[in-house]
Amino acid sequence: MTAPDVTGTPPGTTGGPTGKRRRLHPAWIVAAVAFLALVGAAGFRAAPGVLMVPLQQEFGWSTTVLSLAVSINLVLFGLTAPFAAALMERFGIRKVTALALCLIGLGSALTVLVNQSWQILLTWGLLIGLGTGSMALVFAATIANTWFAKSRGLVIGILTAGSAAGQLVFLPFIAALAQNPGWRGASLLIAAGALAVVPLVLRWLRNSPADVGVLPYGAETPKTQAPGAGIPTTTASEPAAVVAAPGSGDSPNAAVRAVQVLRRAMRVRTFWALAAGFAICGATTNGLIGTHFIPSAHDHGMPETTAAGLLAVVGIFDIVGTIASGWLTDRFNPKVLLAVYYQFRGIGLLVLPLLLGSSVEPSMIIFVVVYGLDWVATVPPTAAICRSVFGADGSVVFGWVFAAHQLGAAAAALAAGFIRDATGHYNYAWLGAAAMCTVAAVISATIRKDAVKKEPIAVT
Repeated sequence: MTAPDVTGTPPGTTGGPTGKRRRLHPAWIVAAVAFLALVGAAGFRAAPGVLMVPLQQEFGWSTTVLSLAVSINLVLFGLTAPFAAALMERFGIRKVTALALCLIGLGSALTVLVNQSWQILLTWGLLIGLGTGSMALVFAATIANTWFAKSRGLVIGILTAGSAAGQLVFLPFIAALAQNPGWRGASLLIAAGALAVVPLVLRWLRNSPADVGVLPYGAETPKTQAPGAGIPTTTASEPAAVVAAPGSGDSPNAAVRAVQVLRRAMRVRTFWALAAGFAICGATTNGLIGTHFIPSAHDHGMPETTAAGLLAVVGIFDIVGTIASGWLTDRFNPKVLLAVYYQFRGIGLLVLPLLLGSSVEPSMIIFVVVYGLDWVATVPPTAAICRSVFGADGSVVFGWVFAAHQLGAAAAALAAGFIRDATGHYNYAWLGAAAMCTVAAVISATIRKDAVKKEPIAVT
């Protein structure tokens, strides 16, 4: 029995009925390495909520100061994303991803040396913000759009789950290390997790199918797919990057391209609807639950390790929910899925103040499961709409939509910290977020199906 062919054959024989049948398309190897990279990059996403209380106890810094560091991180996380997508087109996915992981590792390692509040703004905020921004969810969209002509929703769901897996893998260890030997050991664990993936990225993460002489997975013939779910679609064989293959050096300046794509996207109402909804998504995930759930649970007498365990359970069900959302996105109207996801999230936030206590009750387990299933289930349908409406610009447009996600997260993280310092509790933050989710559900449900027909957008 011969070994499976994963290096590729000429494009004309890729998966065709008369060509050599490949057991494993190279796209799946790239997707697997991308998943591991997202796991490594996600280590810091769990850290602020766990490390906030130990840092306060050692240095006496306020919740607002530490929330500001997280907000800077989230802003850079978001604003870097669209430029990172363009940089991947210009210099290649592999180089940008490796550099991003190194920045995350460096920022987390340097955190152990801080003794002034401005230094945590530099490490948590600047360095890790730039690194995680380059490894944002736009990375998942770029991989899916470049390497896959079918099953894109499923692939984006799987890759997005990598971020949840990172939280799942790291969070219990970070919480345990924060207790003994301390938060510095937890910071070094995050650095090690990010740097450990770099060799795999350099070895196995290819920039495009052309690098191994194949077409994207599922691209057999230039056959136009039937429109699905009311959202215009592209052809099955359309390359993800029409401008140039990633890393070819033929793309325009990354910053110029990112700004040009934004200017075009701003003329389409669908962009604003997606950006508004995703801003609320970020506010209610990374901004509130991801940053302040553990401190809020601590306020109610719950041990930090217990609260961290609950967030780890969120991570478990996030993997299930996001992959399922990707599967659903390939089959159902993505705007309807978004509306349902946001409304369920709002209901959960509405009852959260009633569930927090010193011990874990069954009602809290139900909340954690439901919220986990809904955590980033919004990503596959949002990315699908970006791809369908904006074509070859879809990955960069998703980067800008994701920037709105992180701006919302940053605003919520800072606002919740201020509310906690001003009132002594987080109740108003949870209730305000629940109301915003209802707004996001309405906005998503009213996304126009005919956005391209009435408001055409030029694709470079």
